[in-house]
Formats: sequence, C-alpha cells, structure tokens
Amino acid sequence: MTRRIPATMGTQHPDNAAAPYWETDGDAFVNVHEEVDECHSAFADLGCEEYMWDWEGKFVDEAVIDRLFSQHHAFFTKRQIGRDVFLTFRIPNIWEEKGYSLGRALMGILTAEDMAYDLGIHRPPLFEVILPMADRADKLLHIQKTFSSMAELKHRLFDTPKNDFTYVEIIPLIEGVEHLFGIRKLLDDFVALHVKQYGCKPAYIRPFLARSDPALVSGLVPAVLAVKAAISEAYRFSADTGIPVFPIVGTGSLVFRGGLAPNRVKKFVAEYGGVCTATIQSGFRYDYPLDEAKKGIRYLNANLAAAKPLLLTAAEIAAAKKIAEKFTVPYRAALKNLYRTIMTVADAVPRRRERRLHIGLLGYGRKVGGKRFPRAINFTAALYSLGVPPEFLGLGRGYAALTERERALLRKMYRGFDDEVVEAGRYLNAANLAKLCAADRRWQPIAGDIAVMASALNATFGPETMEQELHAVETSALLILLKNKKDFAKHIIQSGRLRRSLG
Repeated sequence: MTRRIPATMGTQHPDNAAAPYWETDGDAFVNVHEEVDECHSAFADLGCEEYMWDWEGKFVDEAVIDRLFSQHHAFFTKRQIGRDVFLTFRIPNIWEEKGYSLGRALMGILTAEDMAYDLGIHRPPLFEVILPMADRADKLLHIQKTFSSMAELKHRLFDTPKNDFTYVEIIPLIEGVEHLFGIRKLLDDFVALHVKQYGCKPAYIRPFLARSDPALVSGLVPAVLAVKAAISEAYRFSADTGIPVFPIVGTGSLVFRGGLAPNRVKKFVAEYGGVCTATIQSGFRYDYPLDEAKKGIRYLNANLAAAKPLLLTAAEIAAAKKIAEKFTVPYRAALKNLYRTIMTVADAVPRRRERRLHIGLLGYGRKVGGKRFPRAINFTAALYSLGVPPEFLGLGRGYAALTERERALLRKMYRGFDDEVVEAGRYLNAANLAKLCAADRRWQPIAGDIAVMASALNATFGPETMEQELHAVETSALLILLKNKKDFAKHIIQSGRLRRSLG
C-alpha cells in the first residue's frame, strides 16, 4: 500500500464554545459559506492531515473541491489532496435518513477526479467515504456498488474518457457499544462480500470507532471498553487475514466524549494505543489558544501511530461486555429519570452549524429507551452546564457492582479511569446537585454515584482552579434561572468557554 495514513482528521462537530480564530463576526456560528475556508485553515494553519466533509444530517457546500482548488490553488498545488492531505466525505446512511444527498456526494467525488485531471494534479483527490452507523457489511458493499454504477453511468451519459476510477474505499463508522464489541463479524463479513463482488480482498480497512455516541447511549465506561475491545479485535482480524487496519477514533474534548484536547494529547496517545487517526473537533481547534491547538496537532501527527494496541483475549472481551452491562443499566435508568431536565437545557444549547432537523424526512434522532435524546454534544453541554458531569450518571452503581477481578480488568483496559473521573469531578457543583435532589428525588441516585466514586478513589470532587470556580458560578446562575423559567442560554456559553468545550 502506497498511500499515507493521516493521524489527525479535522471535523465539523459543533462542540466549540468560543468563536473560531479565523471568524470575523465573532458569533461562533459557522455557516455553510464559511466551511470551505475553515477546511483550508485546518490544513494550512493547524496542520491537520485529513478533513471530514460532512453530508450527514446537515446542509453542505457541494462545490467544496471546486472552491478549494480555485480559492486556494497555490496551497493545494503544493500539498495535493489525495496525496499529501485528505478530504473525506461522511455520507448519509440511507437506511436511517432519506438519501437525497448521497447521489450528489458520490457524483461530487467523480467530478473532482475530472477537475484534478484538468488541473494536472494528483487524482483522484477523493477516494474514500465514511458510512455512519455501519452495522452490516452488505450496506458497505451497497455503497461501493452504487459508486461503481454511477461511475459507469457518468461515462456513458457525458461521454467522458473512461478510466479505472470506478471503486471507492469505504470507512465503516461503528457507533453502538454492541456493534463495537461485534466488530470482528462486520469485518469478516465485509471481506467475504468484497471477495465475492470484486474478486479480491480490500487493500486495507480504516474502521472508524465512535467514542461519543456510545457514551451518550450507554455511559462512559461501556463506551471506553467497547472502543478498546474494537481496537484489539481489529488488530486480531488483521493478523488473521493479512489485511492492514488503521483504526480511527472519534473523540471530543471533554472526558465523556473522548477527552482529546490540546492539553491532553499525551494522555490520549497513552490511553488509545493502536489508533492511527483521531478526530480534531471544533472545541479542540477553537476553545484553546491557536498555538496550543497547533502544538497538540503536531504531537499527534508525530506520535499517535507509534503507540501499540492493547491486545485482549477472548475471555477478557467477554468479561468486558459483562462489566459494560453493569454500568449501562443504571446509566440508562438515570437517563429515563432525568429526561425532562436534560432536554430542557439541551434544547437551549446554541447552534454552531446549519444542521437539519434530525427527525422525519431529513434526518434521525438518537433514541434511548424509546425517547428522543439530543446529540451527544448538546447532551454533554446540558449536564456540564447544570454542574453535574455526565460521566457520573450510573457510575457509582456500576462500579459498586463489580468484583475485584472486574475492577482490575477495567483499569487494565481503561488506564486513565481514576484520573479521568477525578478530572470530570472538578466540574461538579455540589450545591446545584443538592438543590436538584431536594426538588426532585430522581436526582438522588446520582448523588449516590458520586459518593461511591469519591470513596473508591479517595477523592474530593469540586473545583480547584480559578476557572473551575468560575464555572461553578455560571452553573449556579443557570440553575437559578432554570428554576424561575428565565433565559439561561448565555450561561451555557460562558460555562463552555471556561471548560473549553461546549459539550
């Protein structure tokens, strides 16, 4: 394989509290017309090696390649897309939302190749797509076959020179805890179908392991354990089949969503050995000083791929599934009980991108226990803004249910468990939690979770730094306004700036 594997993938995830460094109006809202320049800046200013162009559930500038090549021609002549840096489309999952934009995305990939040919630069510039919620191998093959059919149709209809660009690489984005634990079947099935369709194995696979949505649906510990199991299973698959794997992990800045921030890059590399590419979301890029963001990206580019994976036995993975379930049950009970308050605050989180409504014809919602939940960013923002970090939901009850052997395996698989729980605990507003418990007894189990973890880790949770103290002030103000049915949105933003991520 001759292509290089990028270590850092900039994304359009809207988790930034502050305005982007390049924005002139300072409103922190990135509209569709700004996203092309944002993409260029991620490459040119920050040093990201890849950028995800998101067609899933949002409005999108379909002329991205045309604009990049025309508006930043000198840069992309020197650092060519598809050779030196990479632009990767995340396409809609047509089994979950209407596929109106899928055809446009795939045709954009094909016409980008034509444009690169005319400009005399590397082609094809685009050759991979990300399929979200990849739960079955036949869906991956369906996208590849659709692309091949469109390539043939384009040649016939427009009488373009026929070439061999009729195949697109596909990156399965695996999002549920159960699907992460079951990654081996997906990979095996994909290879079998690929051989049947194309007569050969795929040259390589870049499995994309979600870290944020699994936490939303199942809780912190199940998400981490499932990702660690998936990394191990991917490398076992590679050893058995000879197919190289280059795992991607999707992480935000806060611990609940993965804990990848400029001031945590060394911890992240140590925690997620075996990961070859990490997502650099908006909070990483915009909520820290520009020099810190650049330094963090340089470190990841230089060091991420060198960290070795933790290889687990089948018995350890089976035990990890049982551990995950012990945390998932109380976590989901907490979601059910606290649903109304969470949704009230989450619905007030300010928009950062031009997303479509994620219900009905144009999108989909995350559902837990039959209830519609917000996206992980808004969910995380809501609980942090209340002063009750979501890491703690069900955490103490899950931990108390573990045997000593299970606790040892937890810490083997999740090396930073103790430190990350304490880190999240710095944003606990104990006074807010006491008020919530007094007003609604359904919050009381969360207080119990926190007490269990404080005892287990011999830790005192709450703010230590000035910024954390100010964060507590903002969350206290928010709760007062919420109780009195007043507008509290500004305190979500202000607390987000202090924790350096919206959610």
